[in-house]
Amino acid sequence: MDINIRDSIKKNFKDCEASDIRSSIVESINDKEEITLPGLGVLFELMWLHSNENMKEDVIKAIKKGL
Repeated sequence: MDINIRDSIKKNFKDCEASDIRSSIVESINDKEEITLPGLGVLFELMWLHSNENMKEDVIKAIKKGL
């Protein structure tokens, strides 16, 4: 079975409100289930692709701080 995770995640969230996306992210992080990591990765990729350089630097700093 060939599943395209990127397309699936995009399809699932396409018509969602911002609050729904936020809730899904928070739930995924709070659940600490490894199965949600690919979906979070897709959302991260989308954010990264649509961020300017300043936003990207802020993300990198936040990740570095968390490590």
